[in-house]
Amino acid sequence: MKEFSIVTRIGVALSCIVTLALGTMLISYWLSEKADSDALAINIAGSLRMQTYKVALLSQQGKSDELVEAQQQLLNSWQHPVFLRLKHEDLPLRESFREARLSWLTLSALMSESKLSSAQLSAGITRHVGLLEDLVSRIQGDAETKVRTLRLVQIVALFLTVILAMIVMYWLKTRVEQPLSELTRAARRIGQGDFTSRIQPQQNDELGVLAGTINKMSDAIGYMYGSLEKRVDQQTQALQQSNIKLQFLYDMARSFNQQVPDRKQLDDLINRLQEVSNIKDIELCLITESGNLPYLQLQPGDVDHDACSRATCDDCIEAPARGVPLGDMVVFRYQLRRDNHNYGVLVVRIEPSVDMAEWQQQLLSTFADQLAIAMSLKSEAEQSRRLALMQERTVIARELHDSLAQALSYLKIQVSRLNKAISLDDKVSMLDVASELKHGLDAAYRQLRELLTTFRLKVDGGGLQQALETTATQLSAQSGMKFKLDYQLTNTPLEPHEEIHLLQIVREASQNAVHHSQGTEVLIRVVQRSDQAIELAIEDNGVGIPPEAEKQNHYGLAIMQERCKQLGGSIRISRREQGGTGVYFRFTPNYLQLSA
Repeated sequence: MKEFSIVTRIGVALSCIVTLALGTMLISYWLSEKADSDALAINIAGSLRMQTYKVALLSQQGKSDELVEAQQQLLNSWQHPVFLRLKHEDLPLRESFREARLSWLTLSALMSESKLSSAQLSAGITRHVGLLEDLVSRIQGDAETKVRTLRLVQIVALFLTVILAMIVMYWLKTRVEQPLSELTRAARRIGQGDFTSRIQPQQNDELGVLAGTINKMSDAIGYMYGSLEKRVDQQTQALQQSNIKLQFLYDMARSFNQQVPDRKQLDDLINRLQEVSNIKDIELCLITESGNLPYLQLQPGDVDHDACSRATCDDCIEAPARGVPLGDMVVFRYQLRRDNHNYGVLVVRIEPSVDMAEWQQQLLSTFADQLAIAMSLKSEAEQSRRLALMQERTVIARELHDSLAQALSYLKIQVSRLNKAISLDDKVSMLDVASELKHGLDAAYRQLRELLTTFRLKVDGGGLQQALETTATQLSAQSGMKFKLDYQLTNTPLEPHEEIHLLQIVREASQNAVHHSQGTEVLIRVVQRSDQAIELAIEDNGVGIPPEAEKQNHYGLAIMQERCKQLGGSIRISRREQGGTGVYFRFTPNYLQLSA
């Protein structure tokens, strides 16, 4: 059954209250309007008695003029408009007015014809005044009745208004306030996350419709919230899984950067890969670049079968990465390939009933790629070490050729002279050759020590500045000369081979200053000029370089020039105006050449 809406009900209640108020006002106005002239009627009716006595007195005195005026005035009072409404009043009042007026007309006619004696006139007036008093009493009673009726109407209207107001208030409380309170409490519970509360609709009005809508909305939000919580849990698990994967890959990359992966490290990585990927059967096979048999096969510690016993790894390396049924397992193979070089294969075996997720495949593929990069970097590092070793051997050979080889050649010549002098029994020549041999051996021994010191030079974690400071300290202790270092390259990056060549040039020039300058101080200055070129200066306060220095072997100028060519720079050796020798070397560092 369809009920009226709340708005309609409130409108009906307000209409009843307004109708009652308007009815009360109209009835009160009508009653007050009827009672409005009652006082005047009572007053005029009361004055009729005095006027009647006056007319009777004048008629006895014989004052005709005044009598006529008094009679006319009395007649006008009887014809006053206030008495017109008495014709419409209740019957007793109309009869009383008609009887009193008829009594006066009769008495007035008799008085005009002088047919009444004094006793008759007195009796007639007394009778007429009695009728007037009855009329006044009836008019007064009628007025009081109207006032009582007005009061009764107002009291009844008051009670009806109060009763109607109480009914409306009760209806508002039971049909509006209580449902609204339930709706408000339900809304608050929903706002606090409680979607299980329900509202029982009591009426089929707007609040009932709203309660039903809120119930449906709560059900919908509860379902969506539950679904959202489930999705959030899934996403949280996915994020946690991604975090574990990223942490694993980060740790793997960091470990590869810190050291070359060995068997123990690879074994730990395979175990962690099994734990992170949730895949039990994982096998890593490593092969050489030119081989086809694995030199290393690794499996997690809890795998219950032996490693693959294939004769070669060609089938695994050439097989696609996607799952291929093999016996009672599905096999995935991820090649460790970089720059057309195969370093091995990562083999994963799962049961056919298990589907490998995309994130697992991505993790395994990334692991294989990272491991391939690490193996490639390892190969490149080994190749770099081999090249560095060959280069260093070339340097050692060049240093030996330019120093000890020449000294030994000189000693060989002296030995030939000695043999010739012995054959001729030339004691003078033998003594001279013996002196030359001693001098040559001392020079060769000194050059050997210098070479050993030079070959021991290195640039460790402290960088070029610390290596130069160590060199200056050693040379000061060995030679007794004072070495000073002015290093201004703290904000300039240099590559390792550049630092080694600079250190060797400083060492060679400093050794020359120690043995040949006859000075007391040596300044080593390394700065970067405004044109970004690096300048190395080694200056002493000795006797200065001789004009034909390049023709003398003990200055080692050829060695410094060779290192200068290695860095693509220029070297200049000259006498200083204030005394001593200056070795000046300039070159452009490699990082500026690459940026250009």
